[in-house]
Amino acid sequence: MLSERMLTTVVKSMTDKTLALHPVPTGTLPDPVPGQAYTLYVHVPFCERLCPYCSFNRFPYREERARTYFKALRREMQLLKDKGYDFESAYIGGGTPTVDIDELCETIDLARDMFSIKEVNSETNPNHLIPEYLDKLKGRIQRLSVGVQSFDDGLLRQMDRYEKYGCGAEIFERIGEAAPYFESLNVDMIFNFPSQTEDILISDCEKIALCGCHQTTFSPLYQSGATTRKMESVLGKMDYNKERRFYHILDGILCGGDEPYFERRTLWTFNRLDENLERRQHLEVDEYAVAYEECVGIGSGSITHLGDNLFVNTFDLEEYADIVNAGRLPLMGCTDLTVRDLMRYKFLLQLYSLRFDKHEFERDFGVSVERGLPVEMAFMRANKAFATDNADELTLTPAGRYLTVVLYRQYLAGLNNLREQARSHLKGIEHDLLFGDGTEK
Repeated sequence: MLSERMLTTVVKSMTDKTLALHPVPTGTLPDPVPGQAYTLYVHVPFCERLCPYCSFNRFPYREERARTYFKALRREMQLLKDKGYDFESAYIGGGTPTVDIDELCETIDLARDMFSIKEVNSETNPNHLIPEYLDKLKGRIQRLSVGVQSFDDGLLRQMDRYEKYGCGAEIFERIGEAAPYFESLNVDMIFNFPSQTEDILISDCEKIALCGCHQTTFSPLYQSGATTRKMESVLGKMDYNKERRFYHILDGILCGGDEPYFERRTLWTFNRLDENLERRQHLEVDEYAVAYEECVGIGSGSITHLGDNLFVNTFDLEEYADIVNAGRLPLMGCTDLTVRDLMRYKFLLQLYSLRFDKHEFERDFGVSVERGLPVEMAFMRANKAFATDNADELTLTPAGRYLTVVLYRQYLAGLNNLREQARSHLKGIEHDLLFGDGTEK
């Protein structure tokens, strides 16, 4: 575990230093690059319940507040259209995007009319897997991702999800009923909850194999500085010593044996092996950043990645609507990425996708990966991370897959800390909702 602990410490230090917000010099996004492919990330920051481990921008759902927000969201899309942006795909995250189904459908329809969008991916929660919602989403959304986290009723109660979203058995049935509505139905799971046991994890893997989903993502539990206290008070203290064991258990159950249920698509994304796999292949990505390195985010709290910058939208809902309705993009800050940062990001994303293309890296940066990232390559080689290491490519051993899990987990935790920098500017009722007891006075 020494190498994993060292990696965690080093990456945390690097992201703390790199992901620091400062004002946007130009006050707006750069113009689109001709011929560049972009994806659109749409953030819907409303939930019926606020999960203790989540660091995304989210607020308790109130209908009037949400309707005002969706109108501003559609206005922000128009501002990007006027600036010359076009998008091939859209990913709608949250929060819970389906929390107001009619507003969501209107927003998707406008996005398809406005841009060259071929596919829409959206998140949801299990209580929305009902005909009233599914009938409206069919045809509008190609890939639906359902936040289940675990089928274990004890864990669901700990997360305050049992009463609102249903017991594990109910969720299991709803997944099977919802799958035919979509080209791909993904089930989001989490491993390494403090109170999760090997038996609970094995049971979750078995249910995933039987529930009828087309794909599953098993991401490790990760935290930011601001969520640690709340998460530990609800779920217990994190134990990274069991993370590696749990990852190899789930990987072995889903992809091991003579007749595996799934194949690996990324480090923690698994596609079901069936006759329709090829038809769904283009949809099967866990993180939208894996398919598109250039991503424009809209909505309060969204993050845009363009070139060597990350741009962050204001987290304040009222301020967001006021700025957008005044005809300006609601940027509150950005962070600059050095060439070395971009090299590391490319290295991480391609290893997360299970194959690193050495020629592509050299085309992008003008140097080999050995010259560009000598310390990173030496560390991975010393820890026997590469199954293939030749002039063309790198692929991962089981040990290398877990080391990359640690890298990606810490990168996502770093993004959470970037969000905390933005969230610290909240004031008034929105500050009280997130930092108080979560109720409106």
